[in-house]
Amino acid sequence: MRLEPGQVAVVTGAAGGIGLAMARRFAAEGLKVVLADVEEGALRKAADELAADGAQVRAELVDVSDRDSVVALADAAYETFGAVHVLCNNAGVGSGAEGRMWEHEPNDWKWAFSVNVWGVFHGIQAFVPRMIAAGGPGHIVNTSSGDGGIAPLPTASVYAVTKAAVVTMTESLYAHLKAEGAAVGASVLFPGPHMLRTGLWESHRNRPERYAKERPRKAPYRTLDQYEAAMRQAGHEVRFTPVEEVAEHVVDGIRADRFWMLPASEHSDRQIRARSQSMLDRSNPGYLESFILD
Repeated sequence: MRLEPGQVAVVTGAAGGIGLAMARRFAAEGLKVVLADVEEGALRKAADELAADGAQVRAELVDVSDRDSVVALADAAYETFGAVHVLCNNAGVGSGAEGRMWEHEPNDWKWAFSVNVWGVFHGIQAFVPRMIAAGGPGHIVNTSSGDGGIAPLPTASVYAVTKAAVVTMTESLYAHLKAEGAAVGASVLFPGPHMLRTGLWESHRNRPERYAKERPRKAPYRTLDQYEAAMRQAGHEVRFTPVEEVAEHVVDGIRADRFWMLPASEHSDRQIRARSQSMLDRSNPGYLESFILD
């Protein structure tokens, strides 16, 4: 798909991190951008910054776990700009789950699925029919993760399961769009190849009361800075991918109509090969045994 000035991009989770980087990159291409996020102050700041740089922007306070909220986002985008050409279902959260899977609180799973899985589905339902009906080119980008989308990190199993679901949902969406003969493409994004400095580590700050923790955490939430310091103290280097590189990868992928927005990475390639070989061999998933679960 060609990206051209005057087209419209909608990005969820756009108040910071990957979402804001994508919005900025689309604006640099001359696209009008609709920013959606659940965090009002950060959303307003992001919209003001983009507008100050000359972008045409609309900001909408949206809870992607709420279908009506996402439908209202679509209504606002079409009422303001008359079309949507690019949709990035990017909003995501961690879960705050501790311990083994059988020790998790149901609300940890409910919250993560409501945003990471249902949020993507709500975006598809609210936007895709209108994008197909427009008859012109369009593209959907759904954000997954190497954690789950490629192979799970067992210490973050809830998040991993949601991101695996995003991959399968996007594969199904791709097939359905092809069956319709639509000019709308679909991609699954794996941000990276290294860690990213985003607000995902502090996503508990926006956890709604309806999915509140039922018991106190055994340990306090750890920030990204604390994680990085602990890894360095243990002698491990932590590498980071700038969110701007992820946004560039997305733009390149849309132009190339590339389904797998998966940056080159020896680590990811090893995981993919090991998992695929385990399936082909009908063998136990030994590639998971290298993870420390304590």
